[in-house]
Amino acid sequence: MKHLFTAFCLVLALMLVQHEAYAQPKHGLTVRALLYNYENPEPEWEDWDDIFGDNGRGIELAYNRALDKHATLVIPFKLGTAKKPSERNNGIPGGNELLANLDAQMQYSLFKYGRLINPYVALGIGSTWNVDDEHFDFNIPASVGLNIRLAKNVYANAQSQFRFSLEDRPGWHHGIGATFFFGDTDSDDDGILDKDDRCPDVPGVPNLMGCPDKDGDGIGDADDKCPDVPGVASAMGCPDRDGDAITDAEDSCPDVAGIAALKGCPDRDGDGITDADDACPDLAGTAQYKGCPDTDGDGIADNVDKCPREAGPAANEGCPVRDRDGDGIADADDACPDQRGSLAMRGCPDTDGDGVADRDDRCPDKAGPASNKGCPEIKAEDKAKLERAVKLVQFQTGKATLLQKSYAVLDEVVEVMNKYPEYSLNISGHTDATGDDKMNMALSEKRANACHEYLISKGIAKSRMSHAGYGETKPVADNKTAAGREKNRRVEFELYVK
Repeated sequence: MKHLFTAFCLVLALMLVQHEAYAQPKHGLTVRALLYNYENPEPEWEDWDDIFGDNGRGIELAYNRALDKHATLVIPFKLGTAKKPSERNNGIPGGNELLANLDAQMQYSLFKYGRLINPYVALGIGSTWNVDDEHFDFNIPASVGLNIRLAKNVYANAQSQFRFSLEDRPGWHHGIGATFFFGDTDSDDDGILDKDDRCPDVPGVPNLMGCPDKDGDGIGDADDKCPDVPGVASAMGCPDRDGDAITDAEDSCPDVAGIAALKGCPDRDGDGITDADDACPDLAGTAQYKGCPDTDGDGIADNVDKCPREAGPAANEGCPVRDRDGDGIADADDACPDQRGSLAMRGCPDTDGDGVADRDDRCPDKAGPASNKGCPEIKAEDKAKLERAVKLVQFQTGKATLLQKSYAVLDEVVEVMNKYPEYSLNISGHTDATGDDKMNMALSEKRANACHEYLISKGIAKSRMSHAGYGETKPVADNKTAAGREKNRRVEFELYVK
């Protein structure tokens, strides 16, 4: 018995899980008047009157949950009476006993919901409880029935059911009644209610409000020029690997962004010659010189002309014969005609060899990147000291008086300044949003100045530093929280090359 009950629960759970696959199923309630044909506990069938005879009456209330357009989960509860055999009624005929049934059935309709006449079959697992003698029995109910539409969402219903008994207590239940459907509908079974579905008759996806997207690219099939191949919106749903708004099918360079005039191939300098065929892809030129310019018009393309801005003979590689500093670069093209330099530096010297000409190098004797004006970049550990100072330099509450523990932190800033003499320092004070704006501005200026004066006292030249207060105007965190306000109360130290 325990195994049968476990199986019953498992079947019911699987039915409910199947329901979850549909976002908005249709609900229904069925009410039927029942006629029973059997005697409990054993049937005594001898002719058709025993099968369809009036041996008992009852009423049925069933909950319906539509799983799709054909399948419905039905949970019926029945309560009624059945004739009790005379041998169980002390020989007195006509006795009745109270019966209760609870089932779970899968019902399959021949047609989709909404037809005028719709026959169906059902099969499930159920139970019978003889209340008077407290006897419990598992059944397998099998049914055939008919729904006839009376009005919108209202159906007349007739059903005959044979209950296979696991304890040899079978019987027929015949019922007639009505089913009332309610709840939202989903005509195309795509999980999106018709009221919210822009394509209610075609299954679609939620992010397109129920419209279909066969290739799953987020572009509805109606607007997708390539509905069977994933693509991008800029190419109307067709694939565009390089993102240049030209579909791969029409793109001669599908992996490199280009322009429509060159069938999707790139032309960085805009001279009408594709980069692949352009000897000077970053300089606008002519087809005569394979995409390179001839600025001085000497018949020598700039990419091979040593003096592209001054006409010269081919024998002298396009340069006039003038070179005051003797560095092999014609004076007309020599940015430093009186100082020997290199071609890479346009004739100017680069003492520290960092790729930045001395005339543009703020640190001509120390190698550094052009992005830092030729000066060496600050090391990570020194940047960390400046960042630590932002967090650890502290003042007396509401004042510009440095706390004793802040001196050691500022001494680290002094070390960094001495380590990078070519750098200047900008000191900026900030407060949180608590208090008066003008007072906060004044306090931030005083705190920045306090740090400025301390660094001067440690030997840092005043000319190398600047300071300013910004009050509460540049928060780095949310002033609504204590942690945010603490981050906003700070003094920042920024090294830079003039």
